[in-house]
Amino acid sequence: MVKAHVPDLASMGRPVRLSSLIISIRNRILVTLGPKCPYRVGDAVVGDDPYNGRHEGIVMTRRGSSVELGTAAGVFFYDHRHLRRQD
Repeated sequence: MVKAHVPDLASMGRPVRLSSLIISIRNRILVTLGPKCPYRVGDAVVGDDPYNGRHEGIVMTRRGSSVELGTAAGVFFYDHRHLRRQD
């Protein structure tokens, strides 16, 4: 079968600037050394925050220090420091 579109091979080995390479390495190191969320997806937790209120639910996703908490009332986003495990 003949393909109608052939990718341009000249763009596959584009040069990378040294400054952008250093910045990407620095960002990876900062993310690695940043705060870790101790909760896994599927853990039952209680979120208590002065703005969102108190909600019990299950951790749906984690991204950095932010946790998406699925509850009966909807979906809420919490910082992992405002969560604790259910008793």
